[in-house]
Amino acid sequence: MSRMREKSEAAQRSGSVQSVERALLLLELLGEDAEGYRLTDLSARAGLSLSTVHRLLTTLEKRHFVQFDQTDGLWHVGRKTFQVGATFAQQRNFVAPSIPFLRQLRDQTRETANLGVAVDGRMIFLAQVESREIMRAITRVGGSTPMVNSGMGKALLATYSPADVSAIISSYGMHKLTANSLTRAGDLRDDLTRIRRRGYAVDNEEFQTGLRCIAATVYGQQGEALCAISVSGLAQRLDEDRTATVGQLVAQTARALTVALGGRVPDDAPESPA
Repeated sequence: MSRMREKSEAAQRSGSVQSVERALLLLELLGEDAEGYRLTDLSARAGLSLSTVHRLLTTLEKRHFVQFDQTDGLWHVGRKTFQVGATFAQQRNFVAPSIPFLRQLRDQTRETANLGVAVDGRMIFLAQVESREIMRAITRVGGSTPMVNSGMGKALLATYSPADVSAIISSYGMHKLTANSLTRAGDLRDDLTRIRRRGYAVDNEEFQTGLRCIAATVYGQQGEALCAISVSGLAQRLDEDRTATVGQLVAQTARALTVALGGRVPDDAPESPA
C-alpha cells in the first residue's frame, strides 16, 4: 500500500480534508530532501497522479510554501515553510542559548553537534552545528528520528518512568531500521539502564548504518527533561574508545547547558561520567 493511500484512508476515517492531507504530504516529502524533487519523482513518491501533484504544487507556490527552480526543474520547500517551522523552534527559548554549547562540542569533537526535542515519539532536530569534516552526519534541522532508534531519544527515555517508556513503545512501536536497531522492549530497557549508569546514550548505528550518535539530557527549571544534545558522526570515526571520551564531553556539556538555562539536574538523573 502506498504512503498516500494509507494517509488517504486515515483521512477518510478521521474526517480530514483530502486535498489538505495531500498538500501536507508533498511538503513532508520535499522536506526530506534538500536537493529537491522533479515532478515525476515526487508524483511517484506520493502515489499521486502528475496532474494532481502539479495542481497542489502550484497552489502551494502561490502561497510561497514551495518554489520551483527553472534552471534544474526541481521543486523545493519555500520561504513560508521555513517561517512556519521557525516559529516552532522559537517557542523553545532554549534553542538560541544552546548554540555556543553546540559549537564548543563541535570544536572539541570535530563532529556534528545537535539539539532536539521529543514530539509524538520522535526526536525533532531543532539546531545543529555541522562538522567541518568532509563526511558528516546527514540528519538536518527539521528532520526527525524515532526516539527508540535515536541517541537523543534514548537519553530522554532514560529519564522516563517504566510506565511512560512502555507507553512510547505501545504507541509508536520499535521498528528495525538497521541490523542494529533495538526491536524488543527488554533490550531497550537494558540499554536505558546502561544509559542511567554511565550518564550518556549511544545510538550504535540503530537509525542509519554507518552513523553513530552520542547524547545526553538537558533539564529544565523543575528538573524535567527539557531536550537533548548529541554528537553524531561516522561510526568509523566514533569507535568504541572515542565514544567513551565523547560521551563524557556530551554529558558534561548537557549539564553545563542545564545550568546556563536555569535548569536543575534531578537527584535521580543519570550520573555524570567522571
